Amino acid sequence: MIIAVDGPAASGKGTIARALAAHYGLPHLDTGLLYRAVGIAVLEAGGDPCSAEDAQHAAEHLSSALDDPGLKSEAAGKAASLVSVHPGVRAALLDRQRRFASQPGGAVLDGRDIGTVIAPNADAKLFVTADAEARAGRRYAELRKMGLDIHLDAVLHDIRARDERDSARSAAPLRRADDAALLDTSELGIDAAIAAAIALVEQCSLSAAND
Repeated sequence: MIIAVDGPAASGKGTIARALAAHYGLPHLDTGLLYRAVGIAVLEAGGDPCSAEDAQHAAEHLSSALDDPGLKSEAAGKAASLVSVHPGVRAALLDRQRRFASQPGGAVLDGRDIGTVIAPNADAKLFVTADAEARAGRRYAELRKMGLDIHLDAVLHDIRARDERDSARSAAPLRRADDAALLDTSELGIDAAIAAAIALVEQCSLSAAND
């Protein structure tokens, strides 16, 4: 079974995807980490994340481990949002993501174009979202827990800027797939959001079985 989980930054899609993977015994890939790795690689090479050439070169020669704690930093997130707009970067990472999705038994992938580009034939598709204020509050709490001195207004501004870049880019823009179930986590705690996600996946599986 292939499960595609898409959504904007700090919507809870990563937490939900990991929980779904554990529940169904499937491997999980946070595809956003690939773009964060590319962004950090560009910065470490002294390049410019806004440069299509610099970003594509980093994507084609990506060797960073996806368990590097540095990929969770705010700098990595900003760089990822910048490099992800380049078609060459997305093309360079496309095959890697599709191979992960198509492995025997299936997989859970989360990102911004899983249900629309990476795995359009996924058995279950979720689009996880929340209002910008709720997402900013979550990211703010996460960053403060990491010891970063940051203001909530700045986090909200960054969230809205990322939403605009992700939705407006020409290459695989963030959008809900036509057949993706919508899950709004604005008013949901972690346990409730996970339970709702499992229920939606079960509904998708039941619908597919009846087709």
